Amino acid sequence: MTRVRRGYIARRRRTKIRLFASTFIGAHSRLTRTATQQKMRALVSSHRDRGRQKRDFRRLWITRINAVTRENKVFYSYSIFIHNLYKKQLILNRKILAQIAISNKNCLYMISNKIIK
Repeated sequence: MTRVRRGYIARRRRTKIRLFASTFIGAHSRLTRTATQQKMRALVSSHRDRGRQKRDFRRLWITRINAVTRENKVFYSYSIFIHNLYKKQLILNRKILAQIAISNKNCLYMISNKIIK
């Protein structure tokens, strides 16, 4: 029987896994089996957290807008503010409104005064 020369496919796969896991700590970066498990876990976490990140940022923007609208110059809540925005057809997304709320509160007060009148 002739000798079978093994190819480099398995070695290439393992080096690809090790390159992915090179920043992991301990055996998770050195041993192939644990590195493979950690790679699967990392990819699952990144997929899940991409959706979670969108949720978290939206919550943050809403909190910032609500904090500024409840200050002493604007006397109503976030939900009424957004409702009035839609009624007046001023379509500004929450990210932009939050940036305005942080950087320039007077501009947000002007927008809210336009809505009320």
